[in-house]
Amino acid sequence: MQMDWIDTFLDLIDSGSFHRSAERLGVGQSTVSARIKALEETVGARLLTRSRAGTRPTTAGLRFIPEARALRRVWQGACRQARGSGAQALTVHLGFQHDLVGDALGNWLLAFRSRLPETAVYVELDYSPQMCANIETGTLDFAVMFTPRPLPDLHFVGLGELRYQMMSTCAARLAEVTPDRYIRGNVAPAFAAAHRQALPGLEDAPLASGHAPAVASLLRAVGGSAYLPGAMAHRLQAEGVAQPVPDAPVLGQPVHAAMLLSQRTRRLQSVLLAIARSQFDMLNTSAQTP
Repeated sequence: MQMDWIDTFLDLIDSGSFHRSAERLGVGQSTVSARIKALEETVGARLLTRSRAGTRPTTAGLRFIPEARALRRVWQGACRQARGSGAQALTVHLGFQHDLVGDALGNWLLAFRSRLPETAVYVELDYSPQMCANIETGTLDFAVMFTPRPLPDLHFVGLGELRYQMMSTCAARLAEVTPDRYIRGNVAPAFAAAHRQALPGLEDAPLASGHAPAVASLLRAVGGSAYLPGAMAHRLQAEGVAQPVPDAPVLGQPVHAAMLLSQRTRRLQSVLLAIARSQFDMLNTSAQTP
């Protein structure tokens, strides 16, 4: 059995489409089909069905999914251990939500390196759904994100809330903020729900983005009002670009650490979690509402 058969099978479970999986894996659809055929012949059961509605696992396929994930994790762990036993250090793969770290990413990395000096660190900035998928497949070892995805193989630990402050180039109070000059941050479902409840009149803004640096860039370019994370809001205020809207509610976005359930008690995960807690506390302390 080849690991690319397993990778292809699990990607099809996620994508539900031979065409999409072929694009994501960078191979032709015929290669995807050949891999699945070879896997099914080796397993001795039909694992997937294809129809106009897409690709779905059979009953045997559903039973095979957790075993396939386990096989991939064992293989990737073996590869990492082999690399770590030689001259090349063990590499830990970390993921961070785009809005979370901002300019403080260097501080996070220094903290990880100081606690794990013999470990190489690889970092990706991404959104929660993809990071959850990457942890599940073993591509990431640990991530700090906004939105947990309830999957049986994942374990989440709450770290607290990232606070967002409304900043404006033109409004001194909330009553002066109008939808036509508002940039709505579409950060995550929890933030969107809090925003909808607190500020229903600003839901139909003509500009929106799920990326805080993009929102800040728009605020610089066209002016108006928008919510930004505390540290970013501080910076714009210090630069004289925008001022806080003092009577606008501060909105919070829950932040979670994520890892594989099977690895939650390992020393490496405990160290990573301790660092994440410390850095998040420092981030919130240094980014108080302007």
